[in-house]
Amino acid sequence: MSHIVTVQDAVTAFEPFMEPTSGELEAIEREMAVILADVDLLDAYIVTLDRTPTELDARRIRRARRRALAARVALLNRTTGASLPGGAA
Repeated sequence: MSHIVTVQDAVTAFEPFMEPTSGELEAIEREMAVILADVDLLDAYIVTLDRTPTELDARRIRRARRRALAARVALLNRTTGASLPGGAA
């Protein structure tokens, strides 16, 4: 007869190593504006999944797309400016 044993110890044995590092958390924090803008864009698309988009829906999608692009440009400008020698942007 084969005994059934739990694998809880094997699954949770590496739990402390799975936590994000402080560097990863800082990267997420830097990218939070882009993440939130992308969520708004997805929300705008989700609203139109089950119906024909109206003019208001199209405007909402365009606005959300512009915000997402602007957030990406702002992030790129911040990261590029921070990596240049002498602090020049």
